[in-house]
Amino acid sequence: MARIEQKKRQTLERILKEALDLFQTNGFINTSMDNIAKRANVTKQTVYRHFDSKEALFTAALKAQRLEPSSDFLAALDLRDPVQALETFAVRFTEKHLSRKHLANIRLLVSEGPRVPEITRAFYAIGPRRTRDRLSQFCKERFDITGVDDEIGFFLAILHSLRMPVLAGLDPPSQDQIKAHAHKAVKVLLKSLEIEKGEP
Repeated sequence: MARIEQKKRQTLERILKEALDLFQTNGFINTSMDNIAKRANVTKQTVYRHFDSKEALFTAALKAQRLEPSSDFLAALDLRDPVQALETFAVRFTEKHLSRKHLANIRLLVSEGPRVPEITRAFYAIGPRRTRDRLSQFCKERFDITGVDDEIGFFLAILHSLRMPVLAGLDPPSQDQIKAHAHKAVKVLLKSLEIEKGEP
C-alpha cells in the first residue's frame, strides 16, 4: 500500500514539474493537457484525475514551486532579532525573485496575463498576498504596529526594483549588491515605521 501511495505521489510531482516547465517554455495558451501528459509520461486521463482544468493544474504547479526549500524566504522572519530577520528576509526574497524560475513566471504573466487573467489571479493569490500578510503580522508582533500596508508595499517595491533590469536582459546583481540593496530597503522600512534601527 505504501509503495502504491509513493508511486502516486511521484506521478503527481512529475506532472506538476513538467506542467510548469511547459507553461514557462511554451506559454499557458500553447500548452495543452495532452502536451503535459506526454511530457510526464502518463495518460491524459491521469492528469484529469488530479486536475479538472488547465487553470487548476497551473495553480497547483505554482504552489509546488513555492513549497521548494529554496523558496521559503518567509522563514527568515522567525529570527529573534527583528532587524536581522528583516534583512535576511530581504536578501532571500530578492534572490528568489531573481531566480530563473521566478523570472520565467513573470515573463509568462506579462506575455499572456492580459489574455488569460486567471493565471495572473492565481499567481497573486499564492505569492504576493501571503508575503504581505506575513510582513503585516511581523510588524504587529515585533513592533506593535498595525495598518502598514502602504509601508510594506513600498518596501517590497524597493526589493523588486532589482528585477526589471534582469528581466530586460542585463546581468543579475552580485551577492554583495543584493545584500547592500536589502540593507538599504530595511532602513527605509524602519524609518517609515518610525523605528530606530536596533530598537524593537
